[in-house]
Amino acid sequence: MFSEYRIHPALLHLLYCLLCSGGEEVVRLQELEGNTVTIHTGLTGVQSDAHILWFYRSESVDIKIVISQIIRGEIITDYYSERFRDRLQLNRTSGSLTIRNISREDSGVYKLQIITGHQSVWSFSVDVYASVSKPFIRNQTEKCSVSLRESFSFLCSVENGKDVSLSWYEEKERISSISSSDSSEHLHLLLNKTNPNCSTYTCVVANPVSNQTAQLDIINICCKSVSGQNVKRDHFKSLAALGLFVALSLLFVWFCKKKKKKQDSEDADLNYTEVKTLTRNSRAAPEINRAGMAEEDHSGSVDYSEIRH
Repeated sequence: MFSEYRIHPALLHLLYCLLCSGGEEVVRLQELEGNTVTIHTGLTGVQSDAHILWFYRSESVDIKIVISQIIRGEIITDYYSERFRDRLQLNRTSGSLTIRNISREDSGVYKLQIITGHQSVWSFSVDVYASVSKPFIRNQTEKCSVSLRESFSFLCSVENGKDVSLSWYEEKERISSISSSDSSEHLHLLLNKTNPNCSTYTCVVANPVSNQTAQLDIINICCKSVSGQNVKRDHFKSLAALGLFVALSLLFVWFCKKKKKKQDSEDADLNYTEVKTLTRNSRAAPEINRAGMAEEDHSGSVDYSEIRH
């Protein structure tokens, strides 16, 4: 029954071309600036007489950059674009295109056409990124502490760019993230933590092809800071105790010296005693009273002599 309905060969060829072009799939590539990039077609072999063309789309216009064809049995490959001067290399076996020292200005859509008995089309969207710069962490806290009532704050900053994101990680868990389409401004992301537990925090900046990290080790920053504060406090207490001991020692020495000086003064007063002597001479002879007794003369001199112990 079905043999009565035959499809014309020209109609079959047209249907094939519509399926090839209508089902065109765009392959997306993300590359790092400065690398050598090969746009692979996935083909294992292209007919030797195939006509190969590569186009680069700029401002919605397809610019021919490579054409390779067989002319009189000889393969002729021409590279047309000044934009890619001496940086392109075609592989005729697979149709793949290699771009050396690719730049961000080379981002765009690349289209491959292979013409044999029919035309096949492949499209590749290539996004080229610069390598991200290293983030910078700045302490926003006047003093670092891990007490229950206090918190710390650190600001991570980085130069923005295409598809750049900035994130804070606590150990391996992402706790915050930010990105901006305005690449002219820097990205800033603040980390605020109350009652920190001496975890390791990491600031990560990334785009699809590169990343950079800066690690904030609370153990080395805050915990050591608090430990240092405790050491300083203990050192101050030790100095205060030592100062008090020295002061008491000086006060004790002064008191002892004062007491000794007072004792020496008292001893000097007690080292003298009164000794009365009676001087006998012809002029001061005692008078004999009528009773025949000699009267004691109290007008005699008094001598003091030092008694040495």
